[in-house]
Amino acid sequence: MPQTPSLTQHLLDLQRAGTLPAQYPRLGALLAEADEAELARAGRLLSRLDPEAVLAEHPSAPALTVAVTGSGTVASVAPALAAEAARHSLVLRTVVSSYDSWLFDLTDPTSELYAARPDLVLCVLDPTSLLAGLPTPWTVDDLRQTLDARLALVEKAADQFSAASEGTLVLNTPPLLRSLTGQLVDLRSRARAGALWREANIRLLRIAESHPAVVVIDTDPLVAEVPAQDPRWSAYAKAHLSPEFLARYAREAGHLARHLAGRTKKVLALDLDGTLWGGILGDDGSEGISIGEGPAGEAFAAFQRVVRQIGSQGVLLAAVSKNDPEPVDEVLRHRHGMELRPDDFVRVTANWQPKHLNLTDLTDALNLGVDSVVFLDDSPYECGLVRRELPGVAVVPLDDEPALHIEKLLRDGWFDTRELTAEDRKRSLRYRDELVRKDFQHGFDSIQDYLDELGVTVSLDPARDSDVPRLSQITLRTNQFNLTTRRRQPADVQALLDDPEALVLAVRSTDRFGDNGVVGAVFARREGRALVIDNFLLSCRVFARGIEQTCLTALLRHAAATGADAVYGAYLPSPRNGKVAEFYPRHGFTAADTVPGLDERLFRHDLRDLPKVPAHIHLDTPLEGLTP
Repeated sequence: MPQTPSLTQHLLDLQRAGTLPAQYPRLGALLAEADEAELARAGRLLSRLDPEAVLAEHPSAPALTVAVTGSGTVASVAPALAAEAARHSLVLRTVVSSYDSWLFDLTDPTSELYAARPDLVLCVLDPTSLLAGLPTPWTVDDLRQTLDARLALVEKAADQFSAASEGTLVLNTPPLLRSLTGQLVDLRSRARAGALWREANIRLLRIAESHPAVVVIDTDPLVAEVPAQDPRWSAYAKAHLSPEFLARYAREAGHLARHLAGRTKKVLALDLDGTLWGGILGDDGSEGISIGEGPAGEAFAAFQRVVRQIGSQGVLLAAVSKNDPEPVDEVLRHRHGMELRPDDFVRVTANWQPKHLNLTDLTDALNLGVDSVVFLDDSPYECGLVRRELPGVAVVPLDDEPALHIEKLLRDGWFDTRELTAEDRKRSLRYRDELVRKDFQHGFDSIQDYLDELGVTVSLDPARDSDVPRLSQITLRTNQFNLTTRRRQPADVQALLDDPEALVLAVRSTDRFGDNGVVGAVFARREGRALVIDNFLLSCRVFARGIEQTCLTALLRHAAATGADAVYGAYLPSPRNGKVAEFYPRHGFTAADTVPGLDERLFRHDLRDLPKVPAHIHLDTPLEGLTP
């Protein structure tokens, strides 16, 4: 039976039975391999689903409010967004503005867009956004003046949004249409018009450089996949971008929404046979596999180069293969044509254990959740098994056509992030070092003996402007040791740094194996004579070393030394932060009054019995109240 009707019918059956909200977390697996037509149909159905009904069934599900505005009819963005949200298990409250209202929406702080307090604003710019006011007839000079005037309005809107909203604004480069340049009959003028349009889009792309709250989607890659406009939709419905184009746009926006919700993936786990090379190593031998030579071998090598490029930007690469370890190691170290080598991976697992168990062992060793993994394999059996046993893993099924591997890997932007930091580029090395630490630990009779020899130094310092991207990233990516799971964009962190009543601290650590970099953050503020910890976060790489106790001790002693009579801390449960539910009570806090109807739990420390820094840790901090 074809997949498309059965999937559509399944969703309809859930809707008619009234169980669609309850089954919402399962939709990601159902939609994982849906084609474009099926996603469009699913989106139309899911856009009618009440997000509050879903949240009533799943109150801890990640939820965002999204406002959609633009210069044309943009209502068709909502169904495409609904499908993308379901694929990634996000709940979106989507508010769509009326026709051609983008300028008013963004420049008037009393607009309905601002009233919705959106986490994400999609301002869909089509070619008419930049062409309003172009006279008839027109010349290239007229086009230049019109583009300058319209871009000034876009920049004004970005300025206003940055000043008035705590959300993220998404702009895009409008595609250049043949229906515009074709109006010029001489090729020289046509070329000048094309240059002007591209210069305008470059100017748009650079808005993000000066506005931390703005993201700009470059639509050139989307235009390479689908037509940018359907003349009939444009003429009769004022929808100046095609439904197919808007579906691709919604996919890009969905990747950003997933990132803002803290659902960015961290690990790329790859099969070997049929995935990184052609053939079966156990049957064909090292020289018999296809890699680097011939059309198929060159396609596998090109795929490996893309994987290595992704790994160079902080994504943790792992190999998970049903093979004997010795021949795998031989291929990775010495086989000509290989682009990936052992040092590119945080771990290479080659054994005959089921792959879902190997993935669980991998994430346990890295101290990550299985939902941080993207898994690629050419075996339908292995993909199906992992999808069934580990539903949090993003499974990307491949096939026997290696030329399509790159497209399938990149399609969903699993690792997309707002900004790459220096910490990202060092992440793979630091996780490999962490596995060495664990091997080192096995040589000791007790954890305390291990910690004594590890030589941990913790620095707890007021954050600097240069720390802002990393601290924002920690709030977006850290899920386990995250007391309230409040996500903060760079502009939010910068605003706290500029607030004299706020205290923003960066946590750094080193040990005998090297520098771990910025591994945590503390956000606090003064309220009268109390210090309130808004959030406390720590990277999963450095759990269980006493760093969390050290930082909390430093903060309590600082509060006492600066006249506070109490410190308050909140814990807001989430699906991933259960291990820190008792963090405050374990360190001398007692339950305080909470707000009825809210899940947030509040704790209070009276500063009478102050803890000590663990003996195995050296604390380096300029905070008042602590001795060097």
